[in-house]
Amino acid sequence: MGLSLQKGQALSLKKNDGGSLTRVRMGLGWDSAAPVKRGLFGMKKAADIDLDASAIFFDKNGKALDVVFFNQLQSKDGSASHAGDNLTGEGDGDDEVINVDLSKVSATVEQIVFVISSYSRQTFDQVQNAFCRLLDDSTPGSPEVARFQLTDAGTHTAMIMAKVSREGSGWSFKAIGERANGRTAMDLVAPAANAL
Repeated sequence: MGLSLQKGQALSLKKNDGGSLTRVRMGLGWDSAAPVKRGLFGMKKAADIDLDASAIFFDKNGKALDVVFFNQLQSKDGSASHAGDNLTGEGDGDDEVINVDLSKVSATVEQIVFVISSYSRQTFDQVQNAFCRLLDDSTPGSPEVARFQLTDAGTHTAMIMAKVSREGSGWSFKAIGERANGRTAMDLVAPAANAL
């Protein structure tokens, strides 16, 4: 289990041997807190919540250079890939995953901001157990480096979750946890830039 971060906390992305992390995986997960509805044969089923994980790439001036999301699964520089869209949040563990090879990120990229948006426009008071976690994919077993558990329920439809930023020759990770509104990553470019 990685370090549990609070809103605003940061962590330098170093391996146990002191080297920099090169390949990371951002996993995002959530469950429905919406009222249970009766399905076929009277069985109870939680309402589906369609949240989307995205990554927005910014330069040193806060200008968006690229976006990885359900409609563009690969970054232009080939450093990041989205593993696919989860329409329900059903199941344990990570519901959506974005893989980033930090060694391949374009030199013009200073920060990568990870966001979650509600494509179905359901609000975060209908979501529970939302989290983002960073895993070290450059180490066998992909240990969890950090986890940020979201506890902020409300009538917003998106969250600016976390970011990775260049730090000298390496990178750092910061939990953000800021409320926003929007259906897709494109709606969140400006709020993510404000959170840099």
